Amino acid sequence: MARPKEFDVEAAVEAAVEIFREHGFEGASAQMLVDAMKIGRQSLYDTFGDKWGIYCTAVKHYSQDEVRAHTEILDRSGRAIEGIRAMLERVVAEADRPCLGVGSIAEFGCARPELVKIRQASSDVLSRALAKALGAAREQGDVAEDLDIDHLVTFLIATISAMRLAARGGAGRDHVSGLAELAMPSLR
Repeated sequence: MARPKEFDVEAAVEAAVEIFREHGFEGASAQMLVDAMKIGRQSLYDTFGDKWGIYCTAVKHYSQDEVRAHTEILDRSGRAIEGIRAMLERVVAEADRPCLGVGSIAEFGCARPELVKIRQASSDVLSRALAKALGAAREQGDVAEDLDIDHLVTFLIATISAMRLAARGGAGRDHVSGLAELAMPSLR
């Protein structure tokens, strides 16, 4: 009979997310992970298989949390365009913290199919939410009729990534905020 886990898996994964956000996969050592996760090395391997297993679990957890936060903001506003603006403002407010999603793309691109699958699942959910918000904003007169919604979704996701990369590269809050402000008139 297997022994029950003696640690909070959710808390351990959240700790791993923070290590990978800051150091990436290659820069994070097993010792950094077990120290942050407050688990033994054997528990890490028994639960997640290996460092790659915890990395994929962390990316999935992080991506789902980020998408959930974005979609909640998009759904909260009375006018769809204000939800889009609020979503970009959230990115500005948190841009000083490294993004594990963007980091995983920078580190691995499309070289690891299991990672691509994890990211794609979250991207699909966010893309649908953005398409819905942009469609509503168009109906409310806030998005130009001649702009392709799919292209706008791609543009907004790329803008979010650019904002996070700029911040990671040292851009100040004013510059990151400026990127969000430049994006809004592009929707008209």
